[in-house]
Amino acid sequence: MSGAANPVRGEAALRVAGVEVVLRPTFAALVAAEGELGSLFALVERAAEGRMTLAEMVGLFWHCRHDVPAGVTRERMGEAVAAAGLAAATPVLGMLLRQVLAGR
Repeated sequence: MSGAANPVRGEAALRVAGVEVVLRPTFAALVAAEGELGSLFALVERAAEGRMTLAEMVGLFWHCRHDVPAGVTRERMGEAVAAAGLAAATPVLGMLLRQVLAGR
């Protein structure tokens, strides 16, 4: 594992199956997310309007994962987001969406 998330680099962390998963919005990760979810600008607009779905959020998180430990699957990530609630996932989502808009 690469250690704790570095917010200066635009990283965020999400607890899944008892471990912290670092989410790093690299160019490759964002291109992969866009391939699945459609335009990232449209995704940001839906999020701002409160129309982003849980599946879209988890999809973005999944594509931005970095050094995921064995046993952490997309399904487990989705379950962790649902169990923690949107209040816990929103800051993580906000960090990633800010990177989509601002870049690095």
